[in-house]
Amino acid sequence: MSIEIEKKYRLTEELRSEVVAALDEFGAKFICNDVEENIIFSNDLLFERRAMVRIRKTADRSMITFKQRTESISEEKQQIEYETQIEDANAARSILEGIGLRRVLIYEKKRATYNFRNAEIVLDELPFGLFMEIEGPLTAIAEAEMLLGIEDLEIEPETYPRLTTKFGVKNGDVIESRFRES
Repeated sequence: MSIEIEKKYRLTEELRSEVVAALDEFGAKFICNDVEENIIFSNDLLFERRAMVRIRKTADRSMITFKQRTESISEEKQQIEYETQIEDANAARSILEGIGLRRVLIYEKKRATYNFRNAEIVLDELPFGLFMEIEGPLTAIAEAEMLLGIEDLEIEPETYPRLTTKFGVKNGDVIESRFRES
């Protein structure tokens, strides 16, 4: 079992520029830019368990992920996560729907990924705002916050699916948050 530990922050354009400059200054390794389509599947059982299944598609790969929130008393979000690459996202979608999961959310995201010491830092743009996530061990998250000068930055406690529910547009039975009409 893999436990994902991450902390999310809402950014302004100015804060994002400052973070990028600090990442460069401290020698963070830029990994890539991606544009993602994230499709969230659920049903009553998964909803009760605070879990979901996601298919994430980028230009060069597709991943399927299961996530289930765990209780945490810290600001860092902790959840069980299983993830693997899939060859055919459409076939995976048909499988999930065939076993009774339904598409509930779709959101697009532009993501810049960096490796910074023992953490992964992503700078995300969604149709409803700019965000940064720091993922890694608690000590690596605290070190990144200190070095980047963001210890006092306000935490964004909501997940992207919850934010999509809040800011997205209902399209049939699915709530969507897209940069353009698809």
